[in-house]
Amino acid sequence: MANEINNIEIQISHREGNIELSGPKRLKRTVQSYSVKAVSAVLAGAMVLGGAGAAFADNASTGATVAAATSQTAATGSGIFSDVKTGFWAEKHIYKLATQGIVVGNNGLFRPGDSVTQQEAVLMALRFMKLQGNVNTSTEVALPNDFLVTNYYKPYVILAFQQGLLDKTTEMAADNLKSSWGERKASREWVAELLIRALGQSASASAAAGRPTGFADDAKVSANKRGYINTAVELGLANGLTGNRFDPQGAVTRAQLATFFSRAEAHNSLEYDNTFKGTISALKDGKLGLYTNGNTLEFTLNANTAYYTSTSENRITLNEIQPYTKVTVIGATYSAAYVELTDPAVQVEQAEGVFTKHTPGIIWVDSANGYDQYPYDSGTAFLDVNGAVIQPASITAGSKLTLLRETFTGSRKVVKVQVTSGIVNKTAKGTVQSVDTAAKSITFKNADGTVETFKWEEGTTLFSSQSSIIQPAELKAGAAVSYTIKDNAIRSVEVTSGVERIVKGFIYELTDSTIVYQKSDGTREVNLLATNPAIVIPNAVSPVMADLIADKTGGDNVQLTLNSNDQVTKIEVLSRQIEQYAAATVVDYNTKTQYLTFTDNNGKAHVVKMDEKTKMSYGGLLTTSLTTMGSRLVENRKIDVTSINERAMSVDLTTKYSGTLTAINTSARTIVFKLGNGQLLTMSYPQAIEMFGKSGAVITDVPLNVPVTAVLASNQELISVLRVNGSSQFEIATINAGTNKMTVKLEGGSNSSELNLVNVPLTNEAGQKIALTELKAGDFVNLSFDGSTPLSLQSVKQVAGQVTAVDAAAGTFTVKDYTGASQPFTAGSGVRILRDGVATNALSGLTTADRVLVRKDASGVVIISVFSQLNRTFARYESATNEILTKRATLTDNYTFGLAPNVYIHQGDTTLSVQSLKENDNIIMYFNNGKVVEIVKQ
Repeated sequence: MANEINNIEIQISHREGNIELSGPKRLKRTVQSYSVKAVSAVLAGAMVLGGAGAAFADNASTGATVAAATSQTAATGSGIFSDVKTGFWAEKHIYKLATQGIVVGNNGLFRPGDSVTQQEAVLMALRFMKLQGNVNTSTEVALPNDFLVTNYYKPYVILAFQQGLLDKTTEMAADNLKSSWGERKASREWVAELLIRALGQSASASAAAGRPTGFADDAKVSANKRGYINTAVELGLANGLTGNRFDPQGAVTRAQLATFFSRAEAHNSLEYDNTFKGTISALKDGKLGLYTNGNTLEFTLNANTAYYTSTSENRITLNEIQPYTKVTVIGATYSAAYVELTDPAVQVEQAEGVFTKHTPGIIWVDSANGYDQYPYDSGTAFLDVNGAVIQPASITAGSKLTLLRETFTGSRKVVKVQVTSGIVNKTAKGTVQSVDTAAKSITFKNADGTVETFKWEEGTTLFSSQSSIIQPAELKAGAAVSYTIKDNAIRSVEVTSGVERIVKGFIYELTDSTIVYQKSDGTREVNLLATNPAIVIPNAVSPVMADLIADKTGGDNVQLTLNSNDQVTKIEVLSRQIEQYAAATVVDYNTKTQYLTFTDNNGKAHVVKMDEKTKMSYGGLLTTSLTTMGSRLVENRKIDVTSINERAMSVDLTTKYSGTLTAINTSARTIVFKLGNGQLLTMSYPQAIEMFGKSGAVITDVPLNVPVTAVLASNQELISVLRVNGSSQFEIATINAGTNKMTVKLEGGSNSSELNLVNVPLTNEAGQKIALTELKAGDFVNLSFDGSTPLSLQSVKQVAGQVTAVDAAAGTFTVKDYTGASQPFTAGSGVRILRDGVATNALSGLTTADRVLVRKDASGVVIISVFSQLNRTFARYESATNEILTKRATLTDNYTFGLAPNVYIHQGDTTLSVQSLKENDNIIMYFNNGKVVEIVKQ
């Protein structure tokens, strides 16, 4: 017999009449009875977690929720659930409620976009109210026949009626029982009522029931829900949707419901077992001390701890949280999973005075009120004028002090003593941490590890490097220096071991081995060029040294990168003092005066003078003869002109245009591309298209906003060939070093393209020249090309080995390669993990048991290919074919496996030979491209 449902009174209208459930009275009509026994977490998961109910069902004990959450965080990286990515709009609320045990996941998933059923919402509301422990699952419970609820949720729904969380009249009305009540999607207005009832704000909802909601779809709001919606909006728990709609009958997603209840905690006086509110009393060395309720608790912080503020949905970093501010910490066993900054105001007071003396445990300060005594302890920080840690005994009499005392414990303990005025005279060695040219200050880290900041004075401070005078801005962080301080000011800084530094100026002279540049102060310096320095010119594709402009009055303004030997490794053009005219039209060339008159693309006339220093070319041929060039400068010829004032630096008969394709007009059959100087040029469709790896390309195959080269026909009016420029990463299919040819294909593709690499520069990732024989099939290369012509090839470094560490939150991991060296990686531009043909983009998918091959694609994204593996029993090794044979469990098992040339065979850290393997040895094999690359003997 079903037991009585205490403390509720249910009256519903049924087909055969009224049914009453009144307190301890027996039912007047038979209802369904269910025996609900204590169900283990595993069985509960089997019952309800396979469907949409996963995120709110009890698949783990509440006490273990945070510990499970913490371990899952390490696995998923972006949060407790792998399908809630960093930056997701509801990430904060889902993370918070999960660490509190109010929402629980299944196999690391939350399914934030799935709809929530009414029975799931009830369970979450009971957890929010800390009532889930009151449910009785050990005895029978009963509900009316037509009030359908999944077995697992029945006792929770009964408890919800008993607690007034659900209204029996509304929920058990006949027109509300036409479908399963429990599995019905929870609507926004229904959830608003549930939320307000959970907060005990039903009286406020009744008072607000007569007012319209103010939303554009107010007419769709059920009359008995209007007060609940008004109250939820007033409390800031729910907001409207686009177009000032509330969408009252719209389904609520899991992410939305988590957000509603998370916001509701601000109006909830309940205290959750693993949630602590207080003030940060200490914050250092990965530990957070929290003063709460008269006690201090210590929490461990790690890479998976999430940080938020109470006023924003976005994550913050630990650096944005200061000691002595108010926070909420959620965590188990004193390991913080979630930290929320609730009040950023520092809970301290400040006192000032002049240091007189110090006795053990007491600082004596002369202030306006006389001599004050300030007790201190081992936790008090003493800092000098630069913020470096000092001992109390090192403070000299007469120094000005600022003392900070906390105000949150009542004891007003001194937490910091800062020397604000004192005299420093010294010479020290250290490294440059940072340079602030605006404040004229440098931060040093001296030899004993102390970080200190001093200012310099113009005209009295000497900065030098290798006997050369340098500017403060040329100092680079990390450079080893010797510095002298006098009367608290920097007097000299000498770079003793440099790192890369940056200088700026305009190019005065340029040779194959040196560059002379003039700095802003008018001084000129000369530096040797490193081998193959990188050249960067805005809007220029693959620029070379010859593209740079050197001139005594109008050379390129550049930024030079100098290595520790003061050699120039990079030249970047910041601006040009020249005028550039592309596709200009010749009006006249006077052979006597050597004046060239032309009109630019806008029809504006210009006059420049040519001389023997003017660089000239026609048809791709260089000439030094003004007579030869002048004969070709006839009216209406198209030319490209570079000039400084009225002096022509270069004049070329236009043979091609380089720029970016910006528009394609299929009706007018024209294209528009933007030249390097910003000029827009419209021309008819090209006669042919060259795209690498695509034969028979048409103009609509060319994507917009890509660099292109338009090669002109002899009449200079039509484009004979439009070459698409670009760069991509390819896998080498075959190599023929004798003919300097290579075939490549896109990763995983079957179509290959043949390359002729004669005169194509080949380099490794470090920019060093390599030979074609150093590459092999299966390697990856980055290719840059102009149409179908390769311009350069760069080999891609690949690292194979075992993953030894993963920090998903920091975006880093380490691989121990097959030589035993540890290779750290940072996924700064993203990551893509390929495992068994499936691609994912979260480091959380990587484990320290994985063997991988790591490289970066052309855009810098880290590609991680996880090796497949097999466990087998060794049979024998065939040296003739370099294969191993294993014993088969079934007749269909593959038992023959080819070995890679450098297969790594080992037992623990001991390297083995293949001949040392014995019959019946248990082995694990790891495969790359079908070959065994590692064998682990068990």
